[in-house]
Amino acid sequence: MLLRLSRSRLAKRTAYTTFGLSAAYLADTELNASAVTRNLRTLWTCALISADYKLNFTPEHADRIPAIHQRVADRMYDLFTSNGGLYIKIGQAIGANAALMPAPFQQKFARLFDDAPQIPYSTIARVFQREFNKSPQELFAYFDEKAVASASVAQVHKARTWDGDWVAVKVQKPDVGRQTSYDLMAFRAVMWAFEKWVFDLPVYFAVDFISSHLHAELDFLAEASNAQRTASLVASEPRLAGKVHIPKVYPEYSTKRVLTAEWIDGVRLSDREALGRIVGEKLPEKGGGMFADTVHEEKKNGIPEGMNHVKLKGGMRAIMHTMVELFSAQMFDWGFVHCDPHPGNIIIRARPDPSSSYKSSSKPVLRDPQLVLLDHGLYVTIRPIVKRQYASLWRALLISDWDAVKNITEGWGVGEAGLFASAVLMRPVKIGRANGSGSHAEKVNGDPGKELNAYEQSIQMKERLKRFLVDTDKMPKELIFLGRNMRIVQGNNQSLGSPVNRIKITAYWASRSLVTTHERSSRAWYARLDTRELWRDVLFRTAMFSLDVVFWVSKIRQRVRALLGLTNGGFEDELERSVRGFARSTFGVEVGPGAFEG
Repeated sequence: MLLRLSRSRLAKRTAYTTFGLSAAYLADTELNASAVTRNLRTLWTCALISADYKLNFTPEHADRIPAIHQRVADRMYDLFTSNGGLYIKIGQAIGANAALMPAPFQQKFARLFDDAPQIPYSTIARVFQREFNKSPQELFAYFDEKAVASASVAQVHKARTWDGDWVAVKVQKPDVGRQTSYDLMAFRAVMWAFEKWVFDLPVYFAVDFISSHLHAELDFLAEASNAQRTASLVASEPRLAGKVHIPKVYPEYSTKRVLTAEWIDGVRLSDREALGRIVGEKLPEKGGGMFADTVHEEKKNGIPEGMNHVKLKGGMRAIMHTMVELFSAQMFDWGFVHCDPHPGNIIIRARPDPSSSYKSSSKPVLRDPQLVLLDHGLYVTIRPIVKRQYASLWRALLISDWDAVKNITEGWGVGEAGLFASAVLMRPVKIGRANGSGSHAEKVNGDPGKELNAYEQSIQMKERLKRFLVDTDKMPKELIFLGRNMRIVQGNNQSLGSPVNRIKITAYWASRSLVTTHERSSRAWYARLDTRELWRDVLFRTAMFSLDVVFWVSKIRQRVRALLGLTNGGFEDELERSVRGFARSTFGVEVGPGAFEG
């Protein structure tokens, strides 16, 4: 009898527990956008990762470490793709800086795309009702119910205003707002655990800065303001006005969750085949770099009808020259930097010319190219002192002024000037060690010629990174997003065959920003010169000549190899090979080509 009662109670408790958990799950799914479920998934995955490293990352099991890295990379990738939203952006940030991470991370995050299924039109209509108290059909003369693009945070619809303007309407997915606070809370907890318990590396210092910028990216009114400010800055810069276009924002059709901007017809930078046709050039069969072979079918929109009979002047060189100049101006002159210039956010079109008629022409019409920059959600503002220090660092690196490099990096709390300089230029930079200190490999093994096993490689990298981040309180947090911008621009140039000398163009803008003051003034440019910097600028320009020689030798070699039918790598590919060699000699880490594709 007692046994029957015990079984009955157990069955009831099990049923109640199952019912309670099911109700909680349904409530979280329907009312809370699965925020709790996502956080539990995050904490569980991170607990598995932590336990795996704590239990298996030992000198005795050095041969198992590659398998640990593979398991961890798989778990992180599955977590990011399952949770979506901000997790995709975090994963993309890992991919953009995966060069010194273990090989499984390099391979796994190389092609992490921010694509997501469309939410139904009924949900979009509810967003409009809440934001405008109108349906899309009431607000616009025409509204395409099917999105032209969909990512994890928002999707874009094509529409036409009652004035007849075609526009792109970016609508934030309702779940994102409810998930963000939970996601950032989980991000904070995980970074704290990784720093204090798992890896003993300074990673938590940037959490507040990154979180605030990711959260701001969800405010579409802030994005509209960023776009309008950038448009004004471009128009005021003679070297960019007309060459760069920022789509016009329609404030009357925009809110914190809906952004309406001018519709742009053109060719995305990610569509290399169409891009090659409109510039009349044959691009390398396989572009190198972080964007090699990463084009989605839905990103390949082809050539719009209005550009079928257009050929853009200057080829890829003109396009990439404008791009590098644009982001150099943002870094060194304006101090206001777009942090997500990946190929999907850049459209190339012919510069509008109302007096030109070419649709009926049977021959290609030569037109000037124009670069259109999209997605202005993620910007970073650089403080004036950091902007000047960053420009000084660039110039010092190019003229080998190592004392200046060390002074700047030490002021930023960086203990490894050479490593930091290599990250800035995206090419190996070696600065002589003081006091005859040997390499860390020698200190670890006592034998500089000994090949490191997987455990020793990881320990060596960890110790080097700890010496790199000496004082995180001093480090300007803006550098995190500056590095992201530089890496993506480098990948764009490399994927198109390295048509321009990116380092030279960027360095010239850095040096000019130090020589010329940039306050708004009616004075002529020569009246705004800083004479204290002129002599250093002369030395800089002299040093730049050697860099130019190296670039053109690389271009000649590239063309000769193309004629011979050999692998056609460009200047950025050669820098990539140098970086791989630098990683091998500095960290004992073998970095594969795939590291630069993510």
